[in-house]
Amino acid sequence: MQEEVENRTLTLIINGTKFSGRMLKAAIGKYLAHRRGKKQRTDRDVTPHGKQSVKKLTRQGQGIESLELSDPSIRQFERIARKYGVDYAVKRDRASNPPRFLVFFKGRDNGAITAAFQEYAGRKMRKASRPSVLQRLAQLKQMVKAPVADRERQRERER
Repeated sequence: MQEEVENRTLTLIINGTKFSGRMLKAAIGKYLAHRRGKKQRTDRDVTPHGKQSVKKLTRQGQGIESLELSDPSIRQFERIARKYGVDYAVKRDRASNPPRFLVFFKGRDNGAITAAFQEYAGRKMRKASRPSVLQRLAQLKQMVKAPVADRERQRERER
């Protein structure tokens, strides 16, 4: 098994009545012509998908759109974009404070892009509407402290 992986072999079947050197040369020539006619798949030919650099995204020759995000939780957008098969590139603008992110994207169709952004916006709205757990904890601590002080005052008054 290992030798088969290391050594690539080619099986060529030739039909003929008399096998000669000319017949072998003609068969190999036809095979090589077939290989030249068939486009060979290389790493450069394969279009990347998902997260990639801006350079690779622009080389694909399709229309690219961009969106500016100031939210530092860019990972949430990346998960959603991968889910919908949107090709994207994230570029951070270091000049501004807080950091801004430019997201360049393209998709198979506009439906995938709009669905991805609708889900991202919906998640952001749901997250904004929920109160922070730390804020709720601080409020509950304040509520717990206040009745305890009142109980002590009531005990002092009863004595």
